Amino acid sequence: MTILITRPAPECHQLAQQLNAAGISAIAQPLLDIQPGKQLPTLISQLNQLQSGDFLIAVSVHAVNLAHNYLTTQGASWPKNVHYMAVGHKTAAALSECTGSDVQSPQSRCDSEGLLELPALAQARIQNRRILILRGNGGRELIYQTLQQRKAEVSYCETYLRSWNPLDGEQLCRTWQSRQVSALVVTSGEQLAYLSSLIPDDNKAWFLQRHLFVPSQRIADQATTLGFCTISTVGSAANNCLFTTLSKIGTMG
Repeated sequence: MTILITRPAPECHQLAQQLNAAGISAIAQPLLDIQPGKQLPTLISQLNQLQSGDFLIAVSVHAVNLAHNYLTTQGASWPKNVHYMAVGHKTAAALSECTGSDVQSPQSRCDSEGLLELPALAQARIQNRRILILRGNGGRELIYQTLQQRKAEVSYCETYLRSWNPLDGEQLCRTWQSRQVSALVVTSGEQLAYLSSLIPDDNKAWFLQRHLFVPSQRIADQATTLGFCTISTVGSAANNCLFTTLSKIGTMG
């Protein structure tokens, strides 16, 4: 059994190294690169518009790190009077370290739906409040749309840019089949769609029979639509959660 890790670097390499060190065969294949986002120059002005009691939501560690790096180079700092929130535990930890503030995040369901269930984002709490969402180029529309429906004033700052790697799906399939890949780890819906688009038609049946591990039910539903037969929902995109789940099944098969 070999597990294919497709999340961006360096996390994909870190998880593959963890699994290999535990005696579980794993290979890393990042599908995209992370670069500074085109809206970073607007970040300081958007932060300055936040008033006491407003909200800032970070959707990923990349969103936090690229924003923090930019603020540091500009001699600017994070506001101290807003509510900080994050989609996942790792993102919350990164945001807390950068801002020096407490950060709220879902405890069990670490996805957009879990975030929106937090009491702090109930309509009574956020109505007429400004909410700034730090994200990449696209994604997390559910958060934006739901918070708008709850009468908040919502805006985005795309602090990082996902750039898809030009990959040869046919060559990759040959490599994965020779390595006896039996499981896949995909951590976003966009990555799942891109990965699926790379697979040649004559390898689709083989590809869809791999055991797929995803962080959320939303991505699991997407995978079902694509035709995957065996899907496991981990509940988090954090490497430690993925490792815990994969290490339990890694010696099987």
